Amino acid sequence: MRIGIRKAAFAVLAVVLPAFSQGGTPNPASAPTSVDAGKIVQFLSATISWYRQRASEQKLANEPADLTYLQENARVADQIVQQAFEFARSEAQRQSQRHATQPATQSTGGNTQYQRLNQALQNIGQQIQQTQTELESNREKLARTPASKRRPIQAQVDELQSELGLLNARRDALQTMTEFVSSSGKGTQIGLRSQIDELARSVPPALSGGSSSTQPSSYTPPALPAKSQPNGIWALISDLLHLSSKVRSINGELSATEGLRKTADSLRAPLVSDLGNLIQQGNQLFAAADTSDPAALAQETQQLDALTGQFKQITGTLLPLSKVGVLIGIYQTTLNNWRDSVHDEEHDELRQLLLRLALLAILIGFIIGIGEIWRRATFRYVHDTRRRYQFLLLRRIVLWVTILIIIILTFASQLGSAVTFAGLITAGIAVAMQNVITSIVGYFFLIGKYGLRVGDRVQIAGVTGEVVDIGLVRIHLMELGGPADSQPTGRVVAFSNSVVFQAGPGIFKQIPGTNFIWHELKLTLATETDYHQARERITQAVDSALGNYRDAIAAQRRLVERNLSTVTATELQPKIRLHYGATGIEATIRYPVEIGKAAEIDEHLMRELIAAFEREPRMKLISAEIPTTKSAG
Repeated sequence: MRIGIRKAAFAVLAVVLPAFSQGGTPNPASAPTSVDAGKIVQFLSATISWYRQRASEQKLANEPADLTYLQENARVADQIVQQAFEFARSEAQRQSQRHATQPATQSTGGNTQYQRLNQALQNIGQQIQQTQTELESNREKLARTPASKRRPIQAQVDELQSELGLLNARRDALQTMTEFVSSSGKGTQIGLRSQIDELARSVPPALSGGSSSTQPSSYTPPALPAKSQPNGIWALISDLLHLSSKVRSINGELSATEGLRKTADSLRAPLVSDLGNLIQQGNQLFAAADTSDPAALAQETQQLDALTGQFKQITGTLLPLSKVGVLIGIYQTTLNNWRDSVHDEEHDELRQLLLRLALLAILIGFIIGIGEIWRRATFRYVHDTRRRYQFLLLRRIVLWVTILIIIILTFASQLGSAVTFAGLITAGIAVAMQNVITSIVGYFFLIGKYGLRVGDRVQIAGVTGEVVDIGLVRIHLMELGGPADSQPTGRVVAFSNSVVFQAGPGIFKQIPGTNFIWHELKLTLATETDYHQARERITQAVDSALGNYRDAIAAQRRLVERNLSTVTATELQPKIRLHYGATGIEATIRYPVEIGKAAEIDEHLMRELIAAFEREPRMKLISAEIPTTKSAG
């Protein structure tokens, strides 16, 4: 009856095994193989390294939706590490028991030290079994004994527990020594169990205890606020870069997890093969003809017991490793779902970014279109060259400032950040480009109502010249010299536009539309000259010399009256002043001249004065200065 039940059990396992082993094909019957100790240690090391790399996942969680995937992965990862250590310890126990049952010569080549240790280990095992049996018997007896008589029995239980603890400690020491001696022939310096214990110290005890029960996750995610939707191009670009980095990190985690899965599969393959061989051996025993011979039944029972023991050992090792494979699959599924969620968010934000960029391009195109209409209207309706230039300059400034404001508002996440951004930029520019900004502001003063234009005759910081260019930062003059400052010197002088804010140099220019200047001529007459006669002769000579140019000066006067209503008709008339000096009578003549004819008028006036003095012998000219340009004051 007992053999029939075992046959039925093996038959069921033969059906269940293919599904459990995930498609593994059993090899022909052979002796069970042991997983290489180096591969087990390597698998544990890879699992611990993979577990520690999960810290990068915690950095990826920046919104509440990520915490769901993070918590699930933390729970599954803890279980993976637990099952990995359970597999390693089960395999170490299986190998230890297998070494204990093998002949000494097969394990160590006849090593007598190994034989003695193995024999001592077997004796300790028997003593532990006997002590455990006696302890269980006393505990059952203690439960049935009245309370008044329990004290002696309780003392025996305590003494047996102490003995059991001592025996277990001796067994562990002997087992470690046996493993060391067994592995020393292969060049291994430390036993598999010791290596597992050493690796267990690098992880929390809850993960390395080998318990298959689910432990609470060692990671408690922080509470994260709800993620605000980015509403600026800069925020969208920054968020897209972060999401792209998150996808790369998740792909790296998936790659590491896939490598761990392949390692687990390579370790599971020989165990599945051994389990299939055991089932095949069991099927062969089932196929043997039943017999009533007690000796044959005893032999068959012994074989079935051996297969059952090996089956329990292998399944005890294979189950944790298979659970690792299942948990890794769950972990990969969670990572894939997380990656898909991040991909969806990335696509949504990319679509928003493209829409905002398209809207920005449309707005900029609209502003440029308005600027083109403004330019054409200026050329069509503004005929004055100076006014046209001012309108076109204003168009460029308005156009670029508007585009800059639109770009800042579009790129900024919030208006407050845009204001802060603009304030910081403005402060930095104001400090670094103070002189340039002052020059740019001065430019608008220079092109005002009474400002400068190309071709104007001006005097800046003592330099007289004709304006050849008015830039946004500098103004350029063609320097004039010679008689009446009417001849180019061949040099161009540049001044910063900030000169308009400086009190010292000053800027002097012609009244708009005029081209006259005042000249001053100084004469010295002999002391015996008649004062009234001299004044009369000089006045006649001035009127005669300037009579030919009176119409041109009158036109200049009208231009002045049109531009400056406070000017009267008498203010552009020659002025003659005589007074007695130390050397004689000093005469000062101030008269307006056209800039282009200044030298001609000066020469004509000198001829008339000399002729007047020659006609009157009593008027003697002592000296005469060259006419100079003076203000009208």
